[in-house]
Amino acid sequence: MYKSLLIILLTTGALPASYAASDDLLRCARMTDDHARLQCYDSFSTTPAAAVPTGTAALQAENDRSYLNRAWDLDNKDDDLLGDKLSPLRPYRSNYLIARKTTEPNRLPSSPAPGHSSATPADMDGSELKFQISQKAKILNSRSWHFMGFTSFRLWGAYTQQSSWQAFNSQDSSPFRETNYEPELIATLGTGNQYGLKLVNLGLVHQSNGRDQPDSRSWNRAYLQGGWETDTLSALVRGWWRMPENESQDDNPDIEDYVGRAEIALRWAPLDDSQVINLILRNNLRSESNRSFVQLDWATPVTLNQSARLHLQFTSGYGESLIDYNYRQTTVGLGVSFRDW
Repeated sequence: MYKSLLIILLTTGALPASYAASDDLLRCARMTDDHARLQCYDSFSTTPAAAVPTGTAALQAENDRSYLNRAWDLDNKDDDLLGDKLSPLRPYRSNYLIARKTTEPNRLPSSPAPGHSSATPADMDGSELKFQISQKAKILNSRSWHFMGFTSFRLWGAYTQQSSWQAFNSQDSSPFRETNYEPELIATLGTGNQYGLKLVNLGLVHQSNGRDQPDSRSWNRAYLQGGWETDTLSALVRGWWRMPENESQDDNPDIEDYVGRAEIALRWAPLDDSQVINLILRNNLRSESNRSFVQLDWATPVTLNQSARLHLQFTSGYGESLIDYNYRQTTVGLGVSFRDW
């Protein structure tokens, strides 16, 4: 009896909603304007705002996206969640703080530019702290941009700052040895592919250390970058052209021969994103006097209160920083990374 009564109550409660839905559908069917009728029907299939995932569900939905989709919003998920709100800052490159040791500190930085060579060796410690802050934000966006096989267009503004701090050199008041400032403007063209080539980036980038002679270093580049991806591996390959400068104002005329002319960034992560391995390779693309740089980062599964991961970094070669662009060294560092890249 109680089951029968419950069924009757549930059925009775559902009837008004069913009749209401039928009336609304009939109202749509009576519309003579095709566009208005289609919009009327679409209103019944629109997911309500309350159904947008939040909290743990939102985090899981974010993790289910591939790396390049998350990094460059190629699947438009960020736009769907933001609506009319302004785009927030997003991670660009890795954000980390590490303590590191170099095989040989660069105590006498030099450049072939006139007046850009230090006369007195600096008292540098082989151990220091290194940190990097890197963010980007969306400036323009077109989700229905169809041109030469590309399906979307986005314009980003990005900024990366990398600092080397002689924190353990108390004898010289623990100075900042070097800080590199790197603003960028990046146009991203999405292909709409699930795998393979997923994006092409066109970028303009300035990099400088903001110092006076003899330690001033700076250059400007335009680059072309392609992005490929599988389930667990992504590759960003770029080559650049250095914008010419007046010879009298060029702080580092031979920087391409050391820092290079092309770069490959490989990223591997399991499907659960429990850890990340990132490998950066740069080369000057010269058969004679070939020079290169390699950087390996490993963010381990060890987390610190869900705010940071244990981070290991290894670098070797030329151009670890601008002041060291023509100086070869090897460094090993251990610390924490704060955001995915």
